[in-house]
Amino acid sequence: MSFSDASEDFEDFQGSDDDFNYNDSLDGSDYEDAGFTDIKPENARLRAFEVEQKILSHSEIEAAQTSRIDQVAAVLGLSFENALALLLYFKWNHERVIERYMEDSDNVLKKAGISDDGKDIEYKIESIPGFVCDICCEDHEDLKSFSLACHHRFCFECYNQYVTQKIVDEGESRIIQCPGDSCTYVVNAKAIKLLVDPKVYGRYHILLDRTFVLDHDHLIWCPAPNCEYAVECPVSTKDLKSIVPSVQCTCGFRFCFGCGLPDHQPCICVLVKKWTKKCEDDSETANWISANTKECPKCTATIEKNGGCNHMTCRKCRYEFCWICTGNWQEHGTSWYNCSRYDEKSGVEARDSQAKSRASLERYLHYYNRFANHEQSAKLDKDLYIRTEKKMTQLQSTSGMSWIEVQYLAQASAVLQQCRQTLKWTYAFAFYLEQNNQTHLFEDNQRDLEMAVEQLSELFEKPIHELAELKVTVLDKTSYVNNRRQILLEDAAKGLQEGRWKYQIDMN
Repeated sequence: MSFSDASEDFEDFQGSDDDFNYNDSLDGSDYEDAGFTDIKPENARLRAFEVEQKILSHSEIEAAQTSRIDQVAAVLGLSFENALALLLYFKWNHERVIERYMEDSDNVLKKAGISDDGKDIEYKIESIPGFVCDICCEDHEDLKSFSLACHHRFCFECYNQYVTQKIVDEGESRIIQCPGDSCTYVVNAKAIKLLVDPKVYGRYHILLDRTFVLDHDHLIWCPAPNCEYAVECPVSTKDLKSIVPSVQCTCGFRFCFGCGLPDHQPCICVLVKKWTKKCEDDSETANWISANTKECPKCTATIEKNGGCNHMTCRKCRYEFCWICTGNWQEHGTSWYNCSRYDEKSGVEARDSQAKSRASLERYLHYYNRFANHEQSAKLDKDLYIRTEKKMTQLQSTSGMSWIEVQYLAQASAVLQQCRQTLKWTYAFAFYLEQNNQTHLFEDNQRDLEMAVEQLSELFEKPIHELAELKVTVLDKTSYVNNRRQILLEDAAKGLQEGRWKYQIDMN
């Protein structure tokens, strides 16, 4: 038996939207990179912001599974199907399978739902005189039936429907148990092939691929729609505070191996999660209320100042107080509109609290507006690339350039999209950084990249007849912009690895 038996059915299932954990709301601005890629040959030295990666196709995943199954089967003297059943039970951890089997083989086989001896079994679909199916109660003479080594026999149609439902409707492949009451015997791959039609069997193997990738600590499916590739990267969860493992699939989609979101370098995953939550929830609404309203000192009702006068009267309890210091208005004497109690401790604390809240809101809006601006610009730049193809065609016909020669526009467009994505996340990263000399250097790199990106973006707005004359300028600016991005990411990545960055929040 080989996993390649199901390869012809793979195409029938790979395009289903339900088969991938992809969030359609995510910004996939790097997805169509127009052939621009940072993937290097395997022997090239990695930069500080790059990680090792390997792309695995469907056939390579199946080959890795087959190799692991063969290894376990050879060491333990089991059939291919029983070795697979053990690996599925132990979540593809072959070392644990061998260790536990050597300690107590009978108990391991029992827990995994395998027959006592673990040897290969020849399954048969047969007609038995006098047989009555316990599920459908059919008992006619030609009724075909099937059973595992547990001898719980059911008619072929009921068994087929049961296993098909488990695979197609429930997406189960790891453990499909005998339909008999309280029976723990597993319907293994050999029995499944005998019971279901080829299309369902193909689905079963795709689900096996999923379990193999999901159970592997350093494998993840590419989250792009309709992509069948998996990415291998030697980065673990504990590394995610000191590295942003950005990888790029063969399909062109660039994403973070740690969280599966589109590439968010140089911002680490934990900060991306906090920033996203901060932008989506109502925390800033509360911050606005704190910055623009006060509580009545007597009944704590929330009050918004709607006029220039500092003499406030609570509509709820009719208490009169000063908006500036929240002190009792009657104690202000004749200097009602000057707030003569400015230096009182209670007044100072109230004003400090108000000022801090306002400063916090203004600081957040500073970073958020720039984050949102680059997010919007990235979307516009992506639309611009769609129009770029038309420009390339026009440029080719009007300037006499070949299609290869006008590809500099496509490359420049791809660099723009990538740099917008990077710039967007630099503001989320900077929002959480403490202000020091290191942060100032980071912001200098951020500014330089931003200026270069805007200059390159402006070149795209030039008329067709000018673009031909600006080819060298566009090429030089594209190279410069990409270089500035790499400088920023290199410094940020080294800072993470060296523990150079200090944050305004508790990272523990």
